[in-house]
Amino acid sequence: MDTIFALATAQGRAGVAVVRISGPAAVAAAGQLCGDVPAFRGVRQLRDASGELLDEALILQFAEGQSFTGESVIELQLHGSPAVVSAVLRSLGDMPDLRHAEAGEFTRRALENGRLNLAEVEGLADLIDAETESQRKQAVRVFSGALGALADSWRVRLIRAAALLEATIDFADEEVPVDVGPEVNMLLTDVRSEMAHEAEGVRVAERVRDGFEVAIIGAPNVGKSTLLNRLAGRDVAITSEVAGTTRDVIEVQMDLDGLPVTLLDTAGVRDTDDVVEGLGVARAVERAARADFRIHLLMDPTDMSDDVGPDDLIVQAKSDVHPSEYLGISGRTGEGIDMLIARVSARLQEKVGQIGIAMRERHRVAMIRAMGYLDDASEALERPDAMTDLVAEDLRSAIRAVDSIVGRVDVEHVLDEIFSSFCIGK
Repeated sequence: MDTIFALATAQGRAGVAVVRISGPAAVAAAGQLCGDVPAFRGVRQLRDASGELLDEALILQFAEGQSFTGESVIELQLHGSPAVVSAVLRSLGDMPDLRHAEAGEFTRRALENGRLNLAEVEGLADLIDAETESQRKQAVRVFSGALGALADSWRVRLIRAAALLEATIDFADEEVPVDVGPEVNMLLTDVRSEMAHEAEGVRVAERVRDGFEVAIIGAPNVGKSTLLNRLAGRDVAITSEVAGTTRDVIEVQMDLDGLPVTLLDTAGVRDTDDVVEGLGVARAVERAARADFRIHLLMDPTDMSDDVGPDDLIVQAKSDVHPSEYLGISGRTGEGIDMLIARVSARLQEKVGQIGIAMRERHRVAMIRAMGYLDDASEALERPDAMTDLVAEDLRSAIRAVDSIVGRVDVEHVLDEIFSSFCIGK
């Protein structure tokens, strides 16, 4: 396998920059730079092929099998000058046995060498991209192996169920001392129940990773843009006494109690002869329908339409001049804003409570496929003429679906897409 190298820290000026080298020629490459490579760690002068001093760096050596990639790895902790980094990378690039790493190649080698499973790789990608506390916690849980452990638990129990059934096939001409049916049914029921819970939570987990959407909707000139500006803490939308000022969907991203949220200010919903405003209204209705829930800003909260969802919030607009028994807010004075934020946060926290460990659509599809096989197996076992060998094959198919979650089988087609999202050096 090639020996690869790359800058593992961000580009630009910094206190320290880390260059990572991985592969069979890693130690030899470090030796060409510093001569005496420390067995574990040490400070050395780095020189190019002509002997010119490049930098004084801390060198760390990780033995094969004990590094992130599973290969022999050298890390050079340099002074974080762009000029120093460029000089060191140029010297490494001039070495015949080395090449620059591709995006995600270090992590891909960790997968190929059994240091990470595919679910952990996905967790690492999400951890690198995490911007809020909830995203960090979710990513750390998957990266630490929680989903892999759960998949292994399902696998072990399904293998046990399949083994019990296959025992009845192997000893078909003899008396089987124990009826395996009750234990097999219990195993299948428990595994399927856990899978159903995890599959249900994937949609919300994706929202935690990608961000929730909350749409502010209402009639023209009801104060939607003023409310958005107040929530954002800055003027992001034009406000005016003229109805129909907002013609397009305006988005503002926020960190709300550790959750990523995108607030949507939409065009006021009304019948209009203005073609451009009509397009804005149509877009507002379409986008609001796709949001996780909506804030209905109304001058008269008793005049609610039929499109109010169970999670939606009904809010009295301009409560400074139109007091009401409903939750009232005033974008102009700030009255009720804190209460509204608390209500929105509570709605989102209720959704987050549904999250399990699985967090990607790929995981959900694999679990649904496995549950289909388990349903077929359970249904067949209820028949008096059940063909045990076919039931056992359904269980083997379910096991293969579970294995695909952590990358044991049938995942080659997703690897390029996953690793392309990594930065070079990771």
